[in-house]
This record gives sequence, C-alpha cells and structure tokens, in this order.
Amino acid sequence: MLNSDILSKIKKIELRSKKLVDDVFSGKYHSVFKGQGLEFSEVREYVPGDDVRRISWNVTARRNKPYIKKYDEEREQTVMFVVDLSASGQFGSKNIVKNDLIAELTAVLAFSALKNSDRAGLLTFTDIVEQYIKPKKNKKHILRLIDIILSYKPQNKKTNIENALKSLNRLCKRKALVFLISDFYDENFDRMLKVTAKKHDLVCIKVSDPKEQEIPKKGLFRLQDAETGLVTDIDFSSRIVREEYYKNLKLHEKYLDDTFKTAKTDVMNIYTDKPYISELIKFFKSRQEKALKHY
Repeated sequence: MLNSDILSKIKKIELRSKKLVDDVFSGKYHSVFKGQGLEFSEVREYVPGDDVRRISWNVTARRNKPYIKKYDEEREQTVMFVVDLSASGQFGSKNIVKNDLIAELTAVLAFSALKNSDRAGLLTFTDIVEQYIKPKKNKKHILRLIDIILSYKPQNKKTNIENALKSLNRLCKRKALVFLISDFYDENFDRMLKVTAKKHDLVCIKVSDPKEQEIPKKGLFRLQDAETGLVTDIDFSSRIVREEYYKNLKLHEKYLDDTFKTAKTDVMNIYTDKPYISELIKFFKSRQEKALKHY
C-alpha cells in the first residue's frame, strides 16, 4: 500500500509529464527514435530502379515476371530504462533530490514512448540488479515504473554499472532503445558500455547536483560516503588537500568523457538546479541533426 506522499508525487509527475509530452515533445520523440528494423508488408511487381536484392524469387517463378518484397518501417520498439538506485541518488542540495528528478525524467520519456506505441521496461540497480520489469505498453504500467523508482527500497547502496549492463544484454536479446540514467559515480564499466552501445541504441543520462562538484571552503569537514558509509575528516585548509580533491574530481570527469566518447553513445547532462526541459529539447535537436547527416 503506497503512502499518501508517494501517491501525491506520482500524480504530480504524471500530470506534469503528460502535459510536457503533449505540449513540448509531441512529434520529437517519434522523429528521432525510429523503429529498429523493417517488417514485411507485401509483394509488388518489379519496376526499373528497384533494389534487385528484394526480388521474391518464389513469387517471380510462379507469376513468370519479377516481383519484389515491400517492407515497412517497424515502428514499435522496446524502450528500456536502466536506472541507478544507489544511495548517492538520495542527495539533493536544491529543491529536488536526484532520485525524484530521475523519476520525472523517466516519466516524460516513458509517456513519449507510450504515445509512440512503444513498449517500456525497467531495470533498477545498485551493485546488484534490484528489479527487472518486462516491457509493456499501457498507462498503468508506466505509473508502476514511476512508483518503483520513487518508493522501492534497494537491498544495497553501492553502484555497479558494468553488472547492470551485463544483465540488460542478457535479458534483452533484440536491439532496444536504452536510457541509462545514473550519476555515474562508478568506474571500470567502459568496456561493457561499449559492448552495450553496439548492441542497443544507448543514451546515457547523467544526473548531477551542483554541490557535488564544488570544492568546500577552507576548514575541517566531516564527509560521509552515502554508498559505503565511510566517514572521513578532511582539512580543506591545506592547499595540497584541496588540489588533490579537485584533481580526483577532474580525473573522474575525464574517465566519463573518454568512456562515452569511445563507446560513441549519446549523452545528456541533467542537473537538479536547472530545468531539464531545455536539455531534452537540445538533445532531440542534436539527434535529429545527426540523423540528417547519416541520411
């Protein structure tokens, strides 16, 4: 039984998401996320200029003149949301914690998928796969996915993106549109990200809070790692300590940039202190431009 706070959150997210889909993203999702293949439609008589590789030799033999197979774009596709529910997702220095922002973002994309007649599924993870929900195509199912992101209590706190992607590739045999949503506080997942990007249409959505990238002011600070529980006293009065802290932040950002670039995956950066709508619109626009270049 859901408590009233969770129900209220789900209702607000549903209303806000559906309004955005209808008012802002109508048509955008459809134009940038095309079906993953072609399905047979019918045969028709060959005309000069047709691709000879599509000739149906069986029909041609029966009718004594060449016929080709006609294919239509396979519009319906599977959309998988691979969502990080590790403990760092409960952080938020502004009006919203990262996890709530992830739920709303998932809702917008899932309702866009539903409007496009696509099936949506969910895989949540920490350093294990917490839950796997098979793809379906109805409003009740989308609301269930949002509920899980908001209210599910994970068994573990740490993050293992490599393990999550391995499980996804095992569970999803056919090519899917995959949204990997995380703050990406993890390492050693570069090889598996590359493998997944080759198998699926992979979009990485990095959710961040501005405080996470700020170097604390001078003084003694007690920091606790949300995922390991480790408490450390750090004296930021020391220039060496500040420089080391900054260096580690930069090294991780470089690792992520290099990993995304090598995997050739699309990346969206979403922040708790900025509207995500503009970032989504920017992403759709860049995706459209990329598609036109390949055309």
